[in-house]
Amino acid sequence: MLSVLLGLPLTLVVTAGSLLLGTLLAVPLTLGLQSRYWLVWLACRAVVDIVRGVPPIVWLFVLFYGVSIGAIQLSALVAGIGALAIVAAAYLAEIFRGASKALHHGQSEAATALGLSKRTAFISVIVPQVWRAAIPGYTNYAIALLKDSSIVSIVGVSEIVDRAGQLSRSTDLGVLVFLLAGLVYVVLSILIGIGSRAADARIRARVAV
Repeated sequence: MLSVLLGLPLTLVVTAGSLLLGTLLAVPLTLGLQSRYWLVWLACRAVVDIVRGVPPIVWLFVLFYGVSIGAIQLSALVAGIGALAIVAAAYLAEIFRGASKALHHGQSEAATALGLSKRTAFISVIVPQVWRAAIPGYTNYAIALLKDSSIVSIVGVSEIVDRAGQLSRSTDLGVLVFLLAGLVYVVLSILIGIGSRAADARIRARVAV
């Protein structure tokens, strides 16, 4: 049964890779959702709503079967990370937008009054506080993304669920294999929660200083 754990590295790669890429893509979307320019806002709003309205598995099939044509060939792993990152970007953009709205507008003015440049104020003052406000939502989405990573098994990525399926078909263990896979996801989710609380405590300490 422990062979299920052989899929753990790929589960972590898919989850971490799509979360990181999704976070990077979410930043410009977040800025666009707060833009004063109507066309920029409309374009970003449309992207977020369309992406969120389509199931992740559809984006997976679009990238894996639709893009892998001719000279362009996406591996199952790359297509899986890309699909989940696209969806993550849309959801994280909303999380970051909500967190930034929770920040008092006087923070920027106060930083400027202290002689900080706009760039320094943004990086040293605004970003840490927005990130702190976004941590709960970001953590919840990271856990959801961990569970969604199992869809890549459909295109042949040998992560935890795929390994569990292989073992179930080749042995008489049946549902026990999938219960073990579920337990692994529970443990990983708990670890993500612990990491989130540690990050929040560290940011609190830095802000207090």
